Amino acid sequence: MGLLQEWREIAYNQEADKKQLQKFWTEYFLIEKGIYEKLLSNPDEVVKGTVKELADKYGIKVLTMAGFLDGINDSLKVPNPIETMDENTEVTLAFDKEMLYKNMVDAKADWLYDLPMWDEIFEPDHKKKLFIEAKKANTVVKGPKIGRNDPCPCGSGKKYKYCCGRNK
Repeated sequence: MGLLQEWREIAYNQEADKKQLQKFWTEYFLIEKGIYEKLLSNPDEVVKGTVKELADKYGIKVLTMAGFLDGINDSLKVPNPIETMDENTEVTLAFDKEMLYKNMVDAKADWLYDLPMWDEIFEPDHKKKLFIEAKKANTVVKGPKIGRNDPCPCGSGKKYKYCCGRNK
């Protein structure tokens, strides 16, 4: 079984005691925050190595590093092979700053997107713009409702109820 699969079985275990799972995630989020504080303190440094080397570098378990890699993967310039990785797989943490910030906002991870290091990376206006873009990305905008007696939008000239609005 791959590292990521093993991580997911623990992290998303439906049969696990709710308190244990909550404790697990609380501890993970603290570890995650610590790693991001280090990464964002020097955002242009390309951190790379094997999964085990990075786990050792940040003082965490290999399995926890697999979870971290899963979380950051969508924000990387070049994604890591997280589905097939083992502790000897070479990985990199070269992240796209804007993408990482937006993904943190999208995940509602305020403990991450509110880190003070972001103030050194982005001007306040740019940070606000990225925040708004991230929030808008998942907003569903519905078109205007077509009334039964309105002209059909297909352009036939018929009323909607006699054209595309008919139950067939």
